[in-house]
Amino acid sequence: MKVNKYIISALVCPFVLGSCADWDDWKYDVEKPQTIAQYEYLNDYAPLKENLDRSAHPGFKVSGALGVDEFNQQGPLFRLAAHNFDEVVAGNAMKMSSCVNDQGVMDFSKVSSFVTAAEDAGVSVYGHTLAWHAQQPKKWLEKLIKDKELPPAEENPGLIITSGEPKANPWDYEIYYDLDEPLKAGKTYEISLNVRGTNSGTIDFWPGKKDGSDTQYGAGSFIVSKSAVDNSFSFTPKKDMDRMRFCFGKVGGTLYFDNFVLKEKGSNQNIVVNSTFDENDISHWTKVSWVNISYKIGNVAGAAAVEAENEVSKQTYKDGKFPYYQMGCAPEIINGSMHFVPTGDWSQFFCLTGLALKSGDYAVDVEIKSTKAGNIKMTVQNGWGGDAESFTGNVALKEGWTTARFKMTLEQGGNYDFILKPETFNATLDLKSVSVKKIVKMNSIPLTPKEKSDTLTWAMNKWISGMMQATEGKVKAWDLINEAVAGEGNVNGFYPLQTANENNPDDFFWQDYFTPEMYGPIVEKAARDAYAAVEGTNPEDLKLFINDYNLESDWDNNKKVKSLVYWIGVWEKKGQELGYNTKIDGIGSQMHISYYENPQTLESKKKGIQNMLKIMAETGKLVRISELDMGYVDANGNDVTTAQLEKLPIDERVAKEKAMAEYYKWIIEQYFAIVPVSQQYGICQWCLTDAPADSGWRKGQPVGLWNLNYQRKPAYGGFADGLAGK
Repeated sequence: MKVNKYIISALVCPFVLGSCADWDDWKYDVEKPQTIAQYEYLNDYAPLKENLDRSAHPGFKVSGALGVDEFNQQGPLFRLAAHNFDEVVAGNAMKMSSCVNDQGVMDFSKVSSFVTAAEDAGVSVYGHTLAWHAQQPKKWLEKLIKDKELPPAEENPGLIITSGEPKANPWDYEIYYDLDEPLKAGKTYEISLNVRGTNSGTIDFWPGKKDGSDTQYGAGSFIVSKSAVDNSFSFTPKKDMDRMRFCFGKVGGTLYFDNFVLKEKGSNQNIVVNSTFDENDISHWTKVSWVNISYKIGNVAGAAAVEAENEVSKQTYKDGKFPYYQMGCAPEIINGSMHFVPTGDWSQFFCLTGLALKSGDYAVDVEIKSTKAGNIKMTVQNGWGGDAESFTGNVALKEGWTTARFKMTLEQGGNYDFILKPETFNATLDLKSVSVKKIVKMNSIPLTPKEKSDTLTWAMNKWISGMMQATEGKVKAWDLINEAVAGEGNVNGFYPLQTANENNPDDFFWQDYFTPEMYGPIVEKAARDAYAAVEGTNPEDLKLFINDYNLESDWDNNKKVKSLVYWIGVWEKKGQELGYNTKIDGIGSQMHISYYENPQTLESKKKGIQNMLKIMAETGKLVRISELDMGYVDANGNDVTTAQLEKLPIDERVAKEKAMAEYYKWIIEQYFAIVPVSQQYGICQWCLTDAPADSGWRKGQPVGLWNLNYQRKPAYGGFADGLAGK
């Protein structure tokens, strides 16, 4: 066992094995144990691509996939790629979400650098991928096809306040209403305001003095939603105050004010001049010069709106101890209500937890009893980190029982906690229930299917055109559509295309909007038009592939690849009918496979691979193994990790590694034997090195041709022998 430890240690030291063809300018003299000789034969291989008999396979490309950052920085993987491959593939950098953000802004700088670096290294680039349901700028795409707002129901004058993007602080945008006579300290005033905005959020109300002194922070707040909200609350100035400050830095966008009422409690006299903005008088409204906003009287009528409410949750309570996690305040539940007795501290407590809500508009009704009138807050949030969505609304209390309502717009969706915040409010409270209602507003109409398709066709063309311009026509082969076919269901005896469902909420399925039969023609036309528009290109050079996984599936008699061929036929037929002349040049097979110790299982997998290659070849199209990597499964059906392999005696370890090498060789032999020479595009090794233990892809598995120290493995030899026809 001691000897084996030394052997393994030597094997993982960088560059012990030489691999001279890969690292011919890096020389090390290291004493090596005798048993390492089992790997020394790997030093005799030429770089991978040089093993190919190009006279027998003239169009075949030996490809490798890798991360763009290290390639652009010309790190070790760059060296491997430049020495060993004809063609390189970006793992993620050429996918849409890597180049287009959630605002639709496109940045192809990293892609351009990658293509330039590859050209300088003497290798070509294969494009991966133009259309896929995953790794999309979903927020931007969904925004493009959101419902259309209806036109305003009527003319209604109000105050329109225009600012920019939301800022970090409430005071970054603010507007003032200056009074002719100040409000008196110690008196209670009631304020109400109808507010709508292009963004949702909260306006902080800070009364103070015109000279900037004695600002009363936290006097109240106004809820802003995309539909008009009637806000009202009361406050008591601590000093005489003649300036009403409305601070909306965190909201930004455009605000619409109407029906501004300010009166002393118990009085019917409105202190506000031109409170309905029916007259052209905004003389009492003002701002400071350094705040970048504008304001005017204009039409603030919202779109015609009818709201429908659907209660999604109603939380009630059973007598006993506080049922939630304590945050320093845990009121008892008495007579079916959370009974809060003020302590003078900044009290807050959960009143509803883990409520699953989708994005949208909601009303929250709080059934509560108070020993005095006033205002407290409730915060609704979907987590506790910096990315958590948080919304704070006012709970307006009357003396005795009341049902206070506030509205909110949730942008993210998720699991939300509701936190009541009496803070230092000096009143006894009994919270009986919290009811949450989803508001469906009929102030907008959905786009028609054709409108959505047309809009997304524009987006697809914009994205692909940007990519083609960025790559300057140097990338001549692409995965046009990636992973379109489902693995279950039935359409004319074949699998349907994948579609959106509850299991893939983060994905965006173009085919749901283009329709399945139009998906291929639309994307294919976009690609060919965009490529042809690049100066100096020959459209005949462009090769477009449909790429998918599990095409070698032995469990369903290769139904996945048969279904893919079916859909390619549907797309080409439809494209011809439309005059697009749709043509799919090739089929790519993702083969993320494993070597199986169980001989029956291995034989079944081999038959699945052979059948797949035959079906692909029968189409007459180019055939590409687009993502090849290999793990190891033991006789019990368990994946074997690299760490587990390294703990084995050296003879046993090498035997397993050479079994994988033979499998690589067999796959390439089958490819050459089954696929006609004219249809042989190539094979791409998806994992150059073994996967690290913390990898997001096949974590810790021995899936590479090189180990993590960039040394050749027996798999390298098997791949090379397959290319050489040995």
